[in-house]
Amino acid sequence: MTQPGPAPSPAPSSPTVEELEEQERRLVFRRFGHEDAWALGSLLVGVARERQAPVAIDIHRAGQQLFHAALPGSTPDNDAWIARKRRVVERYGCASYLVGARCRAKGTTFEESSRLDPDTYAAHGGSFPIVLEGTGVIGAVTVSGLPQLQDHLMVVEALTRFLDAGAA
Repeated sequence: MTQPGPAPSPAPSSPTVEELEEQERRLVFRRFGHEDAWALGSLLVGVARERQAPVAIDIHRAGQQLFHAALPGSTPDNDAWIARKRRVVERYGCASYLVGARCRAKGTTFEESSRLDPDTYAAHGGSFPIVLEGTGVIGAVTVSGLPQLQDHLMVVEALTRFLDAGAA
């Protein structure tokens, strides 16, 4: 007789707008340079490899790509999604998932309310602002390849681990 496997873990529930805003208040850097981008990106690669996640990872600061990795199973489409989600962070100064959540909370969609080209902007989870204490948004860290909430949560988990370790 076959033993049943472990029960599948429940899908994470979508955070509220308030919870998403709290993430942004909490995840702030004292500094962020090239070495920090490498360390954070490498941490994200490690998390993705542990989960065998088919993602692409990107870190931009002030218009310059400081880190990029494409893990097995990712595709060129993931890079296109990264660019579209990052543009939302750059335009709105907050996480791409938060922008979409605010629209959903108002009973609309980002595409309807923003009237921006969906081939250029995507308010889907996975891009999070790099906020420098005393300065504001200086860049974005982005993951693409999983469902949008999972992309978002992977970035938040890595940022939390990175900042809790006192890395930046």
